[in-house]
Amino acid sequence: MASTILSHSLFSPHSSLSHRNSLDNVSLPLHRLTTSLSRNSAPISRSQLVWAQSKKNRSTFIINCFSDGKESVKEEVPIETRYPAFPTVMDINQIREILPHRFPFLLVDRVIEYNPGVSVVAIKNVTINDNFFPGHFPERPIMPGVLMVEAMAQVGGIVMLQPEMGGSREIFFFAGIDKVRFRKPVVAGDTLVMRMTLVKLQKRFGIAKLEGKAYVGGEVVCEGEFLLAMASE
Repeated sequence: MASTILSHSLFSPHSSLSHRNSLDNVSLPLHRLTTSLSRNSAPISRSQLVWAQSKKNRSTFIINCFSDGKESVKEEVPIETRYPAFPTVMDINQIREILPHRFPFLLVDRVIEYNPGVSVVAIKNVTINDNFFPGHFPERPIMPGVLMVEAMAQVGGIVMLQPEMGGSREIFFFAGIDKVRFRKPVVAGDTLVMRMTLVKLQKRFGIAKLEGKAYVGGEVVCEGEFLLAMASE
């Protein structure tokens, strides 16, 4: 009798589509349902069957719905706030107190790392307003390689002079350049990041040997070895 009632209630042509879809989710085999129902005299409704089967999974389903919603919503960081600025160890005013160069030949804008007597990392912001671009070249502005070398030498001067923050009373000159290579062109809009490392310092003769590399976007654009000589004013 219970089997007949179950068969009629589940497969009646008057049952709704939603109930049929809900029935599809019932994982309990039909012969086990029939056996279970035959032991009871009272018929069990279709909604009770679906509710009993889904009760265990209902809380998990709700949690998954909320977690899926959170995963699908990803907060995107605006590009203008995505990249941090370079740190400032020495600003342009402090650099001017150390180096004797002035416009238009001061080619270091900021020191971002300073290890006295060891190494310096500094940057040069290359802009279309730099005075060498109108002549190099009018149709394709590229920073001259010799000026990249000069900028690196100025960074090397900060290493070699080992200045206090108040500046130095000494100046320096080129004594030699070796193994210089230019890997990629530097154009307006680039930020030239230069690292100069002191390799050897002969205090008796005032000669310093340095190794340098310049980067744009993490890629080497220029590298070489430098000899600088100190001279009193």
